[in-house]
Amino acid sequence: MSVNMKGKSLISINNLTYEEIWQIFEFSKLLKLKRLSGEPHRLLEGKKLGMIFSKPSTRTRVSFEVGIYELGGIGLYFGPTDLQLGKSENISDTAKVLSRYLDGIMIRTFAHQDVIDLARYGSIPVINGLTDLLHPCQVLADLFTIWEKKGNLKGLKLAYIGDGNNVANSLLNGCSKTGMNISIASPSGYKPQNDIVANAKRNAAYFGAKVEILDDPIAAIKDSDIVYTDVWASMGQEKEAVERKAAFAKFQVNPELVKNAKDDYLFMHCLPAHRGDEVVDEVIDSANSVVFDEAENRLHVQKAIMALVM
Repeated sequence: MSVNMKGKSLISINNLTYEEIWQIFEFSKLLKLKRLSGEPHRLLEGKKLGMIFSKPSTRTRVSFEVGIYELGGIGLYFGPTDLQLGKSENISDTAKVLSRYLDGIMIRTFAHQDVIDLARYGSIPVINGLTDLLHPCQVLADLFTIWEKKGNLKGLKLAYIGDGNNVANSLLNGCSKTGMNISIASPSGYKPQNDIVANAKRNAAYFGAKVEILDDPIAAIKDSDIVYTDVWASMGQEKEAVERKAAFAKFQVNPELVKNAKDDYLFMHCLPAHRGDEVVDEVIDSANSVVFDEAENRLHVQKAIMALVM
């Protein structure tokens, strides 16, 4: 079923309907095939995307910039010192001005409220490229990758081992909305946000899935179809790195731990990976690892999102 997403902002997967999520996946598949066959797909000819970056970026910047170019549009990069956003000009005024120039905004920033405010006061779609709370584009690309590899999502089990961060929060949103079971194992004090867990449990009950928040990585990973981890200290948390390394010592994804997953499990990581910390080379470089397919799919999924909302 086709649904009209034109003009819609993508702030959280939780704001998407089941139909919209699957429309993004189906369209991603189509755009990926077009790119692989060399068929032009300039669906956003002449459209302008403003790309606001308060944080450094590899995958987000390159995938959005290449994506808008391949769709026939242009991406304008704004680094941390390029705009007065929230500094000498309030976000409301910035949003109204940018809406007069651009057709869409992608923002990668710290405060989630900045994304909400940009969408609230602007009149063009805003895409959340990452905040400290959520990482929806990443997780949509993750789920698309799982669908590609496994042929379905409903009923699969994803085990997330590590920090209850923005990726964990978005995985809770995404898995629960697509009927996937999710088990998260994090040390005490590093669990995902309570309201996001509660909402995921409501979604999961509706879609016939299960959400578990555990202390034990072995219990979480047992019989899982997907094993996922992320860095122990995210950008902006560098001062906590030593303390976090001690707290997460038992949460490393290594050959001993993944023996508890299914033999054909997929290993996923949003990258960049701190090899030797949250994951070891034997796992991330194994035949089960799909981390580079996952990274590539950021491009295809974000192109689908841009094409649908812009």
